[in-house]
Amino acid sequence: MKIMLGNCQLKHCQEFVYLGGTITQDASRDKDFDRRIGLAAGIVRSLHQIWKSEDISKPTKVQLYETLVQ
Repeated sequence: MKIMLGNCQLKHCQEFVYLGGTITQDASRDKDFDRRIGLAAGIVRSLHQIWKSEDISKPTKVQLYETLVQ
């Protein structure tokens, strides 16, 4: 099926990201879940130095966790 936008033909794709969620041709949620889990794991890994830091108080770490992770 050809879809035109003005004089341009839109390309067909198998999946794309829209508003942070992965949309697939078959409407499967698996890729979206995998992507979101991967993003969250990357954030937790990047915060490792903060969790181990003795210069940052525990209440500050809790506030960071609640804000950034949850």
